[in-house]
Amino acid sequence: MQSAIGQFLRYLAVEKNASANTIKSYREDLTALVEYLTDAYGGRCPSPDQVTTLDLRGYVAAMHEAGYAPGTIARRLASLRSFFRFGMRQGWVKENPAKPLRNPRKPRNLPHVLSTEDVQKLLEAPPASSPMGLRDRAILETLYSAGLRISELVGLNDSDVDLAAEIVRVRGKGRRERLAPLGSFAVRAIRRWLAVRKLHPSLRDQPDRPLFVNRFGQRLTTRSVARMLEKYLRQTGLDRRTTPHTLRHSFATHLLNAGADIRSVQELLGHKSLVTTQIYTHLTTANLKAVYEKAHPRAR
Repeated sequence: MQSAIGQFLRYLAVEKNASANTIKSYREDLTALVEYLTDAYGGRCPSPDQVTTLDLRGYVAAMHEAGYAPGTIARRLASLRSFFRFGMRQGWVKENPAKPLRNPRKPRNLPHVLSTEDVQKLLEAPPASSPMGLRDRAILETLYSAGLRISELVGLNDSDVDLAAEIVRVRGKGRRERLAPLGSFAVRAIRRWLAVRKLHPSLRDQPDRPLFVNRFGQRLTTRSVARMLEKYLRQTGLDRRTTPHTLRHSFATHLLNAGADIRSVQELLGHKSLVTTQIYTHLTTANLKAVYEKAHPRAR
């Protein structure tokens, strides 16, 4: 089994060009299966062709009993389906034992969103009197203006941004690229940041110079951006549930509230499926209902 897992992970890295985080997730999911099967088979893990659908049903039941979230179980099942599908192509197994298993029903939790007033309060929090303050304001303005994921933001290079055209090239999930517009506030904030940015000597002549760097002139990490946001949340007294992804949620919700069509929002967010974008329609429906109940004379 371990040899088969190793081949599968190499396939993901070499042929599918999967990210390090994706490979890490698959490795963890498959390791969890090996641990379960080793225990279930009395200390000996079966080979891939010996694993049955009944074995995997037992694994799913064990995860339910252990209190795993439906989303975690669904992700692990997706990993198993991919692994055994690869096994069929390699000739390890004749059929996919994970295929008949259904994902648990996941509750659709509505994402946390800031009001336009709270977004403005947050964007104005970083001081304009220091290089790091100008950087932080440019980061927050870019996250909200373009609806970026935090990983997309820290991955931006100078060459990805066209300030004259007010657009940014974004590398999203699955290595998919998209163009996202930048608002005038974000463009202005980025220009002010670039005027004071100091790059590490090793990066100055590189074609892929990072757009946002730390105080040592090196590319920022996602954790650094999260810590930066936490600081401004404390200063402004805004909801501590707010994360960098909240600005992406707020971006989508505010666009829909202002009349943007959902297909356009899907493209701007870089969602592969419209179903992923549709969660924001629940938020805008709730907003419309609140307006209706407040304004309509026969609403209550």
